Amino acid sequence: MTRKYVLHGAAPGHELKINYEAELNREQLEVVRGADGKSLVLAGAGSGKTRTLIYRVLYLLEQGVKPDQILLVTFTNKAAGEMRGRMEKHLGGSMQGLWCGTFHHIGNRILRQHAAAMGLSPGFGILDEEDSRTLIKACYAALPFKPTDLRFPQASVVRGALSFAANTQKTLRQILDERYPYFSHLEDGFRAIAADYERRKRESNNLDFDDLLLTWVRLLREHPEVGGHLSEQFRYCLVDEYQDINPLQNTVMELLSKRHGNLLVVGDDAQSIYSFRGAEVQNILDFPKRHEQVKIFKLQTNYRSTPEILALANGSIRNNLRQFTKDLVSVRDSQKLPELIKVRDLRDQSTFVAQRILELIDEGVELKQIAVLFRARYQAAELEMELSRRQIPYVLRGGVRFFEQAHIKDVLAYLKILENPKDAVAWSRALTLYPGIGPGIAEKLHAEYLGLFDGSDLVAGQARLVSAAFGAKANKRARAGIEDFKNVIRKISDPKDAAHPDLLIQKILDAGYSREVLARFDNAKDRIEDLKELANFAHTYKSLSSFLTDLALKENFRGESFAGQDDGKAKPEPDDQLILSTIHQAKGLEWKVVFVLGLADGQFPHHQSKSDERALEEERRLFYVAVTRSQDELYLIHPMTRYDREAGLVISRPSPFVEELPSHVYEGVEAMEEEAPRPSWKRDSQERDADDDEIISIDEF
Repeated sequence: MTRKYVLHGAAPGHELKINYEAELNREQLEVVRGADGKSLVLAGAGSGKTRTLIYRVLYLLEQGVKPDQILLVTFTNKAAGEMRGRMEKHLGGSMQGLWCGTFHHIGNRILRQHAAAMGLSPGFGILDEEDSRTLIKACYAALPFKPTDLRFPQASVVRGALSFAANTQKTLRQILDERYPYFSHLEDGFRAIAADYERRKRESNNLDFDDLLLTWVRLLREHPEVGGHLSEQFRYCLVDEYQDINPLQNTVMELLSKRHGNLLVVGDDAQSIYSFRGAEVQNILDFPKRHEQVKIFKLQTNYRSTPEILALANGSIRNNLRQFTKDLVSVRDSQKLPELIKVRDLRDQSTFVAQRILELIDEGVELKQIAVLFRARYQAAELEMELSRRQIPYVLRGGVRFFEQAHIKDVLAYLKILENPKDAVAWSRALTLYPGIGPGIAEKLHAEYLGLFDGSDLVAGQARLVSAAFGAKANKRARAGIEDFKNVIRKISDPKDAAHPDLLIQKILDAGYSREVLARFDNAKDRIEDLKELANFAHTYKSLSSFLTDLALKENFRGESFAGQDDGKAKPEPDDQLILSTIHQAKGLEWKVVFVLGLADGQFPHHQSKSDERALEEERRLFYVAVTRSQDELYLIHPMTRYDREAGLVISRPSPFVEELPSHVYEGVEAMEEEAPRPSWKRDSQERDADDDEIISIDEF
């Protein structure tokens, strides 16, 4: 018998009638009808978890539960809006009263209602990330030393450390040791800033994003009457993407669901990939251990991918030891096997991807239905160049294009100064990296240099630049920065190095820019890795001039049209662009065709994960997320060689995640240029004289 529920706020006389058996599969139906008490829903990729959550809420309403007794927590405002909209469409009326939103959104609502209990006024302000950094920077006055004396990190780094400690509920000491060991000796400085930051927020009646959760937890714990009231109000608590919550968020939900015990968490441990943000996979793995009589449901019916793609995904993730076992089953018809593409190097990887994309377009696939995924940002640098050469329009999801990133442009500024001393923009960018030097001083210094440089002898001009007299008229603080700048120029001014842009980049890093990255960026390790790969990329160029020219021409391209599109074919729509994305940014999305770059040992998984089983399992989950983004076609690409400035040309084995796959779940393919010249790594070898096909065979690695 179908129950009926008259929704509060719906049109008069409107009755809700939902045929759950017709709308849901058996697995989803079990959750919707039976997820009372503590319930864990293990929702595999593409299994309809959002649909299941929506129908669970609708089912509760049909059972007579009032909208304001339901709390549905999502991870993005977009997800919350989508769920609310779909529910209202089903109901034909507003979802007035339902508590649906992100942790921070819900926390803000509750704290507005109970601000006085926490010593706040109801009109308290919320600092966004930029506001927070600005306020922390003002707190540097509280330091017991001059920040420049000990090269104290910038406000973004301090904010990152304090935020990570708050969300993981660890001590500042632990966070410094684990994530910022190069600043462990400055713990007293971090603590002084943290204390002054808290004082300034209180005095200005402001909270930052972390405070919305921290203060919420304090409210629940320190004011039992409020905590009891909220726990009584929320009869049913539901959490989406539970595998991604951090310990602080988990504490919030445990406290709110204490009274009625109805806590439904939906997630997939196989897609837990955000530990760098503070997410803890143990939250979902240990859920049955923390609670008695937990109901466990599994959504394993996949509506996205072909059976062949799922066979590969299942074959990979089952190698993780810490997991809930499950096997995704496709409802789709069988199609082609995923392909493991063996290419000679990064150049051939980019050539293959670009060529195959053009073929797919000819086959009728829209560009926006194709994605190229990679573990690290730098892995797409070579591909970006190739796409630009072929004028294939693309968009980078969730970030800035590789060569447009701040740290890349900083290093390129030094190189541009060498190549063109009159480049005022490059001078300003490089000089203003140093304490005490603003745009005004930078402009004066550039004018001073041009007065020394007659334009005919670049070497003589550089010698005058690094002389003791240059910049002597600047103030004391600026002079210290000028000396550091001159030291970098001195180290990169050897004319012989102009033929080796990779060496110049390394010298810039060694001369102090690596320390600048550590002090400036919260994700410093990733950015230094980017810069090392920039040097590897520059190795293929025989002059600084050709390197900078190629980059300039590349940056001038904005992807408006295809190459050779004067043949009468229609140009792509403005929104029809190839998608480039890190795997982290791609989670939750899907495309008809997916390419996964850089599946070589030491690149994916990250080389630092090999000695840490937990980190290695997260890397495998990252690979799993990548392959399950694909609907129809999947290409895994293994570059068999790569250049490394320290080791030279390196032969790369396939990723362990590829080697451990059953051989029947993919097809191996070699992508080689026709009549390709003998690769340099073969020419230089004294030990190998076999033909090309024998040498590049994957079997010998």
